[in-house]
Amino acid sequence: MSEVETKSLPENAYRALSQGETYPPIIAPDQKVPELTWRSLLWGTAFCVIFTVAAAYSGLKVGQVMEAAIPVSILTIGVARMYRRRSSLLENVIVTGISGAAGAVVAGAIFTLPALYILKLDPHPVQTIFICLAGGCLGVLFLIPLRRYFVRDMHGLLPYPEATAITEVLVTGEKGGSQAKLLLQATAIAGIYDLFVTTFQVWKEYVDFQFLPVMRTLTDRARMAFNFDAIGFILGLGYVMGLRSSLILCAGGFLANFVLVPLIWFIGSHIDSAIYPAIIPISKMTAAQIFRNYVRFVGVGAIATAGIFGIIKSLRVVARSFGIALRTFGSAGADAERERTDRDIPMITILAGVVISAIAVALFLGRLPVSWSVVLIGLLLTLVFSFFFTSVAANAIATIARNPVSGMTMLTIIISSVVLLRFGVSGTSGMFFVMAIAGMVCTALSVSGQTITDLKAGYWLGSTPAAQEKVKFLGVIASAIAVGLTIGMLAKTFQFGEAVAGDVRPVLASPQASIMKALVEGFMSHQPVTYLLFGVGAVVAIVLEMLGQPSLIFALGMYLPLELNTPALVGGFISHFLNQRSVKMGGEPGKRIRERGVIIASGLMAGGAIGGVIGAALRLIPSFREDWIKLPHYSNEPISQTVSAVAFIGLCLYIWFGSVKKEKA
Repeated sequence: MSEVETKSLPENAYRALSQGETYPPIIAPDQKVPELTWRSLLWGTAFCVIFTVAAAYSGLKVGQVMEAAIPVSILTIGVARMYRRRSSLLENVIVTGISGAAGAVVAGAIFTLPALYILKLDPHPVQTIFICLAGGCLGVLFLIPLRRYFVRDMHGLLPYPEATAITEVLVTGEKGGSQAKLLLQATAIAGIYDLFVTTFQVWKEYVDFQFLPVMRTLTDRARMAFNFDAIGFILGLGYVMGLRSSLILCAGGFLANFVLVPLIWFIGSHIDSAIYPAIIPISKMTAAQIFRNYVRFVGVGAIATAGIFGIIKSLRVVARSFGIALRTFGSAGADAERERTDRDIPMITILAGVVISAIAVALFLGRLPVSWSVVLIGLLLTLVFSFFFTSVAANAIATIARNPVSGMTMLTIIISSVVLLRFGVSGTSGMFFVMAIAGMVCTALSVSGQTITDLKAGYWLGSTPAAQEKVKFLGVIASAIAVGLTIGMLAKTFQFGEAVAGDVRPVLASPQASIMKALVEGFMSHQPVTYLLFGVGAVVAIVLEMLGQPSLIFALGMYLPLELNTPALVGGFISHFLNQRSVKMGGEPGKRIRERGVIIASGLMAGGAIGGVIGAALRLIPSFREDWIKLPHYSNEPISQTVSAVAFIGLCLYIWFGSVKKEKA
């Protein structure tokens, strides 16, 4: 079979299509290229297991799950060159898709399941594997009917930052030449930069300018604290997002941090008693504590309500998908009539998968000490939340490459606890029951968000969606087994959460799981619910929809820490001005500016992800300390933060001048 020549992405890859226009992928629908091969399946599974084990440990230790898909896309290019027949572009997509499940399944697992160990409920490894497996399968199954809506119908309307980075890495790596050199250069710069900043004590990662009197006064007297995470990954992310999305994201962060936090401080600063859900008085809280104890719940309510609007908007596509399923009863080959690049797993198979998964979940919950009526309620909660959050996760990932996993899991725990308490479920059995539901839902929404990234990258490149969907189940199975066994082994060696008196084992902080543990423990002890805070968030989302603005992006900005929003806005502005310059120049020079900008931004994201992976690997060393590399000025806040700001400006200038630079003849 002759190799298919790799081309550049079409000029309409990142813009909305005009009436009657179609997007032509790099690999045309009628081309036959190796895709599902033993090579791609074995390498994808191997990378998936390796990254799952590494991500599980690093996530439990520092609370950050390393991203697998982008680093694996880099590794895949290298693996492709090992063979006499270089791996095809579509084989590389399969490898990336399988291994990408690692970070998604791990996030679902470590955000919830360690809470069971902290509560001394000690699940069997088979139980942890099943929870991850069931949740992951539901996430894929519920997403498939939404693929055409998010991938085809919304083409050019959603930026897909992570999918863009993966696509650019695969395409540019295949082409080689000056663009490949530019990608590798940007990847190396961001990898070294982010590794040193986030892992060692070279200069401050976070810039808050608290050494300036005016900033200190605002923070002390009004709890208005500015924060900025000066790393390359988020800068590249904001560039791909674009100015509009990053502005809306930052607007949500500004409302949360510069309006709601100061307002709560103004009202509660004279009250010396704690107000639920906090356990310390507002008068003794920092801006970050006010955000974490109150404002974040407003963000959760806004995300949930925005998700409902998202479901309503996509109902037409879901109904159309089920209509196709009904027609296939009378015509088994109806799906085969579609182009290869628009062919999903048959809807009948999806429905059968949902039914089988539902039966398996019911049997699993039925083995717990609860009545079958409670099992039915638990099954219904699992399916409804998994389906509902699938759309939320897909929309969030497609817009800002950030999945609100912890917020949606918190909402699942809260609602499930309230419902189950009415059925008399409480105590340790109730805690296990609720956390099992939360674990499945958390994994489902995490996997669905990662799956939509793979499908969008495949759409740009010309993959077969059905093939991508099938191998995603393989990745979920491999990752679920690996993370279940890893957590079980770590539980025998480490303590999760906080140290317990008399237990000499070292501690893995497990920050997200500790929060979930406190939440479920509080509800199972009949503590009140913060309905008012959720309701305020819901009203914010409704107001935005009334104004015709994308409420989910704004809600995510309210929920995410401000330091993750502000650097994205800088990237959005650079993207805007570079695009304006490219339009002004026009023709081939303008096109080259746009291409180089996206390649550099993708390289910053890829390098940042690789730097995070290396940093997590270094933390596996028992003797690791951040002061292995420590510069003299690190502890001096004015100097260290100024150096950080200047270095970040240097990254911005690198994007600008790297994009407008003319290639030598």
